[in-house]
Formats: sequence, C-alpha cells, structure tokens
Amino acid sequence: MEIFLVGGAVRDALLGLPVHDRDYVVVGASVEAMLAAGFRQVGREFPVFLHPDSGEEYALARTERKAGRGHRGFAFAFSPNVSLQEDLRRRDLTVNAMAQDSAGNIIDPYGGQADLAARRLRHVSEAFIEDPLRVLRLLRFAARFAELGFDIAEETWNLCCQMAQAGELAELSAERVWQESEKALQTAAPQRYFQGLADMNAMNVLTGTAIAHDWNKAAAALAAAAARTSNPAARFALWTQGNAELIAALKQQLPLPKIYSQWLERLQNIGHDFAAWEQLGGEKRRQLLKACAALRDNGFLREYLQATGIAQTLQIRIIAAQSAMMQGVDAKHLAAQGLAGAALGKALQAAQIAILAKY
Repeated sequence: MEIFLVGGAVRDALLGLPVHDRDYVVVGASVEAMLAAGFRQVGREFPVFLHPDSGEEYALARTERKAGRGHRGFAFAFSPNVSLQEDLRRRDLTVNAMAQDSAGNIIDPYGGQADLAARRLRHVSEAFIEDPLRVLRLLRFAARFAELGFDIAEETWNLCCQMAQAGELAELSAERVWQESEKALQTAAPQRYFQGLADMNAMNVLTGTAIAHDWNKAAAALAAAAARTSNPAARFALWTQGNAELIAALKQQLPLPKIYSQWLERLQNIGHDFAAWEQLGGEKRRQLLKACAALRDNGFLREYLQATGIAQTLQIRIIAAQSAMMQGVDAKHLAAQGLAGAALGKALQAAQIAILAKY
C-alpha cells in the first residue's frame, strides 16, 4: 500500500499558496485492507475513505471510462493493480495531475510543473471532452489564478469551444452549473469565467436561452465590482447591469439563493438613480430607499453604494440622509397624536420625504 498526496494540494503548495484541503490516493490497496486499517468508507460510486484520526479523504486509485451522457456518465474501475499514473491520467488539467509521495518527491507524468511555470492551464488528455463540467472548472481556475498570470492553453480552449458548440454543456444540471458559477464569483477575477462562457458561445448554460446583452461591457462591470466588493451576490447583480430579460432568465434557469435574487430584483428596481441623488426631490429619494429596503435598515444600501462605486462624498450624503430619516420620524409620536391606519401611513411618508429633501 502506497499513499500519495494529489491534486490541488500539490498544485497550491508548488505555487506557494495556502493549502486548505488535502486529498490522497492509495495505490495497491483494497477496500478490505482500508477498512482493516481503521478507515471509514463514505464513497458511493467509488471507494473513498476517511482517515480515522484526521478525517481527510483517501481514495483508492481508479480508472474511468465514459458510459453515459453528461457529468455523471462514467464507469469506474478500481483494484490494487491500478497505478498512480493511470489514476492521474483521468484528471482534468496537468496542474491538477501531480502527486507527492511520503518523502516529498513530486510525481508529474503529464507536465504539470512545466505548465505551472508557464502559467498555463492545459488538459491532460483527450478524455477531457468526456466531462462537460470540466469546461466550467477550467474557466473557474482561469478566474481564480488570473492574478498569477495564468492563461488557457490554445488546444484546451479549442476543445472547450468544440464541446460548447456540440451542446455538451446542456447535459449539466442547473445545480452543478450554479455551484461552479458561485465559486467563480468568489475569485479574484470572476469576469474571466463569465467572459469565457460568452466567448465560446455557451452563455445559454446560465440563461437557458439566447439573451441580447453586451457581454464585454458586462465583464468590465463585473471586474469593476470585484475590485470594490467581495460580496458574490453584489458582483453577480452588477454583472447583469439591470437587464430585465437577463435577470428573468437567470432566475428561471438557476437555483439562485434568496440573497442573489434580492440583489437582482433591487438592482433592477434601483437602476443608476442614486448617482443623480442631488437632482432628486424628497419623494423620489424615498422611493429609491424603499426599493433597496432602506426605510428601516441601511445594510443593503451601504453595500450597494460601495459596490457601484458612487463617489465617496455622495455615499456619505446618502447614508446621512437615510440615518436622519430613520432617527427623525417617530411613528409612536404620530400615533399619540391620534393618527392611525392610512392617515398614519401618509403622515409617516410625508415626514420622511420632508427630511430627505434637506439632503
């Protein structure tokens, strides 16, 4: 039985990046041997085990072959006779197909170290085309490692375009598409992911249908948003630029968490009106604050103003107006004057408008 550290942990260590998750491959072992050593089996499709002390994942070396459509259409074979090189060959990119033995030696049968040095993302073999999820993973890696100067190898890019044109990405579930997209939104350069989909004419994987939108302009807006905020929901919303057709398609196609839907809806309602705050009257200002749920709380408002890059002096003025409105209008005081129901509501609104007009 031989144990090797594999995949992302080896890649990130060679890049000098923090290593968070460690995965191991076990060569020359059987299920029975792993269980006898105290490991706990958790894998359903193929044998994956948890270490009895660390809880880290250990998988038996395996091979795979295409046996159906889509991301899950694979048959796996594992036995003590499967070599480390065979196991590494089934991986997506050369930079992810390296291993490290217990002595610290790097096993690199497919040129991963050379590709790291060249800052190149390249597929291991032609088997790359068998799994459409690898296209999204590749774009996510391009977004994650953009700051380090990584680019996609031309031959790998061409394969991705072929897969997109053949409709392979349509086999992916909406859940898997969203998982990769949300991870990409949390990278340093999320625009690389979305621009990549647009460049290979694969945006339908997000929208489900053709949408008229300036994807280059959207990528620029996303890059600007990413420089201002780490909030993935804010980044995603600003990428849409308030395009109603695009927002509707995204909400229908993807299993968006509530916070993402809220950002999309509020951005669509708000537009770019905050930039014209100084030219607006009290009533319009109140409508804007209401559209972003800021009549009682300014949490979203602060995030929105920061993410959109509105001038700092104007941000301060808007927040001051919102705070003054919250502090200066007392519903209990108005109710004590005998106001109730619709009359109380109108009085509250009038008082809020009067305060906002001063800012």
